[in-house]
Amino acid sequence: MVPPIPTADDKKVDQKVDHSNLPCPIPFEELHREAMMSLKPELFEGMRFDFTKILNQKFSLNHSVSMGPTEIPSQSAEVIKIPTANYEFGANFIDHPKLLLLGRAMTDGRVTARVKYDVFDNLTLKANAQLTSEPHMSQGMINFDYKGKDYRTQFQMGNGALLGASYIQIDLNPNQQELNDIRITI
Repeated sequence: MVPPIPTADDKKVDQKVDHSNLPCPIPFEELHREAMMSLKPELFEGMRFDFTKILNQKFSLNHSVSMGPTEIPSQSAEVIKIPTANYEFGANFIDHPKLLLLGRAMTDGRVTARVKYDVFDNLTLKANAQLTSEPHMSQGMINFDYKGKDYRTQFQMGNGALLGASYIQIDLNPNQQELNDIRITI
């Protein structure tokens, strides 16, 4: 048996990578969100109705009604389901691309708020809060995202002594593509 004759297309040409012109990676939480959407799709029993009323180019209101069972963990292998119904009212203010304000109020007494503000072209402030009527269950977190030429870094602070930092950079080698990630949470 004679091996096939290599053609010009079959030959691997060593490519030089310009490490001074690498793309900036997407934020770590976007990678996490994409993975969770792929690995754990949101499935639920019941019904959901969403209505959005756009008042002007920057402001809109949301109404959401959902009905379906809530699963309660139990000691046995059997899952306990309790029928529930929720109404959620939301307001959005979007001053694209600099400012994003989102607020939600639920019938169970929870209020959530999100803020995203681009301080500079390469520095973004993000804040999330969830307020509840239950003692010690309210949460808050602030993120500072810095976007370099070929890397991103993030610092997080939250209640309950949450401190965190992450650094993500793309490193392209001629033979492989790697994603370097360093994440520290205290």
